[in-house]
Amino acid sequence: MTPFEKHTIDTAPEAAKPILQSALKGYGFVPNLYAAMATAPTLLEGYMSLSAIFGKTDLSETERQIILMTNNRLNGCKYCMAAHTTLSQMAGVDGDVIAALRNDTPIADAKLEALRQFAIAVNESRGWPSPAQLDALLAAGYTHQTVLEVIVGTALKVLSNYTNHVADTDLDDAFKANAWTAEDRVAAA
Repeated sequence: MTPFEKHTIDTAPEAAKPILQSALKGYGFVPNLYAAMATAPTLLEGYMSLSAIFGKTDLSETERQIILMTNNRLNGCKYCMAAHTTLSQMAGVDGDVIAALRNDTPIADAKLEALRQFAIAVNESRGWPSPAQLDALLAAGYTHQTVLEVIVGTALKVLSNYTNHVADTDLDDAFKANAWTAEDRVAAA
């Protein structure tokens, strides 16, 4: 397979350059995911826009990361598992929650576990959760709005996880301490 180009700000298509410059300013580096997405500026813009929109949900940072990391794990995205582990740590997400998401083990908090289970249901059913799965999320204290926000988070992960799969995105140095593989999950269980 011909490798995908990992753009720099200098080599990126014009429409992607301002987005990469913003990433450099915000992170101090251009994440390799963005460098790969820059080949299709509309994908990069769509991902960044949807990410910002997902940040406006009524969900807490922990709840958003539960949705994102659950999808990363189910989709087998090594890059995003490492990146979101790092971002979760930086945001103060409880270490036990992060470990549960990485290892596919239950979260001790019943409400958060219900959210994790629903995110699994949405991903595995390809958007066809059962009435019982919907009812379980609602019974845990979530709302119909939450149901739809889980779909937003799932869509966001399709964009990044699938890009990483086809572009074979290398892990950035900033995320290497949190490298993850499906085999790691099995070993931790």
